[in-house]
Amino acid sequence: MNESILLLGSKGQVGQEIENILAPHYKIIPLARPNIDLTQTDSLAQIIRDIQPQIIINAAAYTAVDKAETEPELATAINATAPEIIAAESKKLGCFLIHLSTDYVFDGEQTRPYQENDVTNPVNIYGQTKLAGERAIQQTHPHHIILRTAWVYGSFGKSNFVKTMLRLGKERREIRVVTDQIGSPTWARDIAQAIAHIIPQLTPEIAGTYHYTNSGVISWYDFAVSIFEEAQQLGFPLTPPKVIPITTAEYPTLARRPAYPVLACGKISEVLGTYPPHWRQRLRLMLTDWRSQSKSL
Repeated sequence: MNESILLLGSKGQVGQEIENILAPHYKIIPLARPNIDLTQTDSLAQIIRDIQPQIIINAAAYTAVDKAETEPELATAINATAPEIIAAESKKLGCFLIHLSTDYVFDGEQTRPYQENDVTNPVNIYGQTKLAGERAIQQTHPHHIILRTAWVYGSFGKSNFVKTMLRLGKERREIRVVTDQIGSPTWARDIAQAIAHIIPQLTPEIAGTYHYTNSGVISWYDFAVSIFEEAQQLGFPLTPPKVIPITTAEYPTLARRPAYPVLACGKISEVLGTYPPHWRQRLRLMLTDWRSQSKSL
């Protein structure tokens, strides 16, 4: 295919997976800091005009959930203002926009998974800015896909929950992890694969908001236990620490976290033709892949 795809946030854990999967089939223009600054709106708009892509994928975001509480202006610039600019330029060019968002647009008070059209009510600055970005896109450019995901981890990127647990597992004999926040761990590569399946189907008819996570739900505590179980079975050089379950109240953070922001994935499954694979299977694959690539383990 000859489509040119502008990939924003190409150095992130999802962005690198997207580039690897799409590069054999499309002309990818990857951009990330320091070559692009999403807070510089005029520069951002000019870059998009100069490149004139057929598709834009925005995998860039301000994702430091706690830090956002003290940097709301920066989080807003990257998560809300920049997507509005990207959407406006996409509309001018007549190109489709695929934008990654988050489960944190919900308050997590429901006891069933959230559908795409359920009422949003973010409980922290990060979620509020991501929701503002969604709304800006929806109001600016009809030809968009907003893909909400959650609990993302992968081989790339500086840090994620899996990498943090394995690091702490080498440093500590016991780890305290919250057991009353529930979600669906999601491998970054699966998000990239979902996007790769969506791209050939991009028409105005499928535009809209979708949820994509791996299947199954679990607490952070149980996820941590599973990480150590899988890592030990795969021969990672660590002695699994004792994992102690605690409540959110026992682990205070600057930002509130939703307790049950689980996303229903039936809508995206119709587009993909299959339901997302289970998180445990994908965790095992990610750890296997990461260990084969990394000499530091």
